[in-house]
Amino acid sequence: MSQEEDDDSHKTPFEFIGAEGVAQIALRFYELMARDEPALAAVHALDENGHIEKDTQEKFALFLVGWLGGPNVYVERHGHPRLRMRHAHVAIDKAMRDAWLRCMAGALDEMSLHSQLRAFLDERFYAMADHLLNA
Repeated sequence: MSQEEDDDSHKTPFEFIGAEGVAQIALRFYELMARDEPALAAVHALDENGHIEKDTQEKFALFLVGWLGGPNVYVERHGHPRLRMRHAHVAIDKAMRDAWLRCMAGALDEMSLHSQLRAFLDERFYAMADHLLNA
């Protein structure tokens, strides 16, 4: 194997995690939200049983795939994410941001991510969540 083949520095987070891994993160994220963060879960569209709609969860998984460097299926189906615009109807304060980050951290905790990738993701997720503050 050449040195280039051993070098993972050019890989995207999606290439490390894979489509199944991203789907697991999204699923677990919403499970943790429903269990541990009822105020955060309540701002999402709910189905007739009071659970966060599957469509919301599937859109988030597609968004994560593209955001992590995978195929941009979300953009193809739903257009540019425009995160601030799409979340403007929800008052996002520091408590809401932190609840979101706790759910994501819990979902990531269950993945076998090397420490550099985990640190990178923690930083990027924090920046994204902080960018959405509007209250």
